[in-house]
Amino acid sequence: MTQTASSTNFVNVGERTNVTGSAAFKKMILAGDYTRAVEVARSQVENGAQVVDVNMDEGLLDAEYAMTTFLKLIAAEPDIARVPIMIDSSKWSVIEAGLKCVSGKPIVNSISMKEGEEAFLHYARRCMAYGAAVVVMAFDEVGQADTKDRKVEICARAYDLLMSIGFPPEHILFVPNVFAVATGIGEDNNYGVDFIEACPATVAL
Repeated sequence: MTQTASSTNFVNVGERTNVTGSAAFKKMILAGDYTRAVEVARSQVENGAQVVDVNMDEGLLDAEYAMTTFLKLIAAEPDIARVPIMIDSSKWSVIEAGLKCVSGKPIVNSISMKEGEEAFLHYARRCMAYGAAVVVMAFDEVGQADTKDRKVEICARAYDLLMSIGFPPEHILFVPNVFAVATGIGEDNNYGVDFIEACPATVAL
């Protein structure tokens, strides 16, 4: 697996191997057509994806089976396996099943403090045990951060917690939340500015 250079200004994450974001991919997985599904991953890498995101969160699927089956198949394809795999799920059991199938350095998408600090540190330790990088959402016990100050505050708190257990700082990716603008609701008008202003502050942690 190649690593993304620290000097890279933009990282292209392929999202087509995601059943929640691609109707075509979802149809393949529900039909058990993993041969065509693997070609979706290959096409993304050929077209410049530097990371391949895989999500199998669909109510009609055995998500753990689908995740592990697909990851084992793409691991056997050198042209796909050369890029990092982002294991994307809202269920920890699915993420951990995926982590057991990936060689190199996977990326977990995602963990947050939604369930409190104890759960956050538990998941972080598990990720560290697998050698995985983590995507950390700006989300705490109160909810998702929607202002610049809240985004920075939550990310800084998460960073300090991760440092307390020796998590490698270079393996942390913060997501300061992007919310819809132009909704017609006045309080939403500053969401874009809050996100843009929070980004440099989270990078500086």
